[in-house]
Amino acid sequence: MSDPPWPINPGVVVGHVHLKVSDLERAISFYRDVLGLEVMQRMGDSAAFLSAGGYHHHLGLNTWESRGAGPAPRRAAGLFHAAFLYPTREALAVAYRRLIEMGVPLDGAADHGVSEALYLRDPDDNGLELYWDRPREEWPLSDDGSLEMFTRALDLEALLSMAPGGAH
Repeated sequence: MSDPPWPINPGVVVGHVHLKVSDLERAISFYRDVLGLEVMQRMGDSAAFLSAGGYHHHLGLNTWESRGAGPAPRRAAGLFHAAFLYPTREALAVAYRRLIEMGVPLDGAADHGVSEALYLRDPDDNGLELYWDRPREEWPLSDDGSLEMFTRALDLEALLSMAPGGAH
């Protein structure tokens, strides 16, 4: 694989995601009450913007083309998942404890070497990844120095032990 002729500025960050949902109130409840995002602005009964830490929005929800619709087929082109980057393993552990307490099932959990991730679905069957990144100096590298990510089972009990109150 060759480098692009004009690489993107390394300071660029993928900013926010905007999801089509079928029921705005249900979606707001999930992202506010389960994930803990704050509602920053509403546009009547058709859209809402939510964030972590008072940013204008990390997540947009709208029903402009999807009010009352069923979920998109899983075997169709489109968004695989939206990913929420947590600043520390402890913060991810708190999110995991909240999922348990709210009765939200996981689709999976993985250690990718570079990160640890929890996978779940929102009420509209949109895939979500909650993850934290290990420090770069801990990322797995091959003998030639290239990145060597993997997928292994995540030790959920060890993760949960990082949350206040420890493992159940």
